[in-house]
Amino acid sequence: MPALTFLDARATVLREVRARRLLPAIETVSLEDCQARVLAEDIAADRDYPAFNRSARDGFAVRSADMPGRARIVGEVRAGERFEGVLKPGEAVEIMTGAPVPEGADAVVMVEHCIRHGDASFETDRDAPAGSNIASAASEARMGSVVLPRGTRIDYTSVAWLATTGHATVAVYARPRVAIVATGDEIVQVGETPAAHQVRNSNAYALAAQVKRAGGEPLMLPIAKDDKDATARLIGRGLEADLLVLSGGVSAGKYDVVESALAACGAQFCFDRVLIQPGQPLVFGSAAGKFFFGLPGNPASTMVTFELFARAALDLLSGANDAPLPLTLARLTRPFRHRLGLTRFLPARISCTEVTPIDWQGSGDVPSLCLANAYLVADANRAEYAAGDLIPVLLK
Repeated sequence: MPALTFLDARATVLREVRARRLLPAIETVSLEDCQARVLAEDIAADRDYPAFNRSARDGFAVRSADMPGRARIVGEVRAGERFEGVLKPGEAVEIMTGAPVPEGADAVVMVEHCIRHGDASFETDRDAPAGSNIASAASEARMGSVVLPRGTRIDYTSVAWLATTGHATVAVYARPRVAIVATGDEIVQVGETPAAHQVRNSNAYALAAQVKRAGGEPLMLPIAKDDKDATARLIGRGLEADLLVLSGGVSAGKYDVVESALAACGAQFCFDRVLIQPGQPLVFGSAAGKFFFGLPGNPASTMVTFELFARAALDLLSGANDAPLPLTLARLTRPFRHRLGLTRFLPARISCTEVTPIDWQGSGDVPSLCLANAYLVADANRAEYAAGDLIPVLLK
């Protein structure tokens, strides 16, 4: 099976999961508990927003035809109030941000641009085009229009819209269950004291944290030793969940038994190698109607490949409409080199618009990963970057 580029592998994951996913069950949660959940219903505006022509500034509501010039102040209107009269030529109403624009007015002059003459009048040398500093009625949303479509992952801005439209409860999709299996004879439980040739089971706990952050419900299964039959039995248990993620055992070594164990469970493989570092040996496919990922066992490889590929699948299995990858561009603070041929995701520290590579000792260097808040994304076809060059950055 040929190795895929990063982009082709990610596209494969998205295509396969979109084509064959089953949406989760629907449950109702309170507005306070809906953060990071995925909407299972369209949210429509219950009225026009704004429901009236709303002032966007503190200042004076005026007739645009009277400006620039001087106008007589005939009243005041604050947010939560309404001016009962109709503005006549040469008149103005002092207005606060968020207040309804009086009838007859079609513009608001900012208070910073006015010279006030006591409570009687003001003047300005600025034009006030019709509509200036006014949020027109229904300019944000019309009654009945969908403001948050089904499949939206709820963030704090969505919570604001839900509250605005009167939703004390909301229908969301149930969190997908993600089975996690760490493999390898060298792995012991976190509470054990490892021998010199052993390591604690950090991958399973890191993956559980990543699953929770991505909106899933982690289910940690026992450690799978380097035995095909034992691993196949744990895979069978894992396939009862909505998604199965394994770490380790996917390289070409004598005791890397995950692929053969998956095959024994009837797996269909979409790819088993991706041209990236860390994470070249990476298995994706399906068995028993469920998707699985066999991630490399080194901690950085496990973490990075989950974020690049398994998280995308989990987004879609959660009912989300899309699976965004948080990439941005930043300028390098120092020169950077790497070998051609692989897209590399290397630990870095981003601050504002600048990014600094972090020196590390390879895929097992967890302390360096803890210092990073991002990963450099080094192009497989570009070996050198100078200080000040823009480079893609994957936010951690």
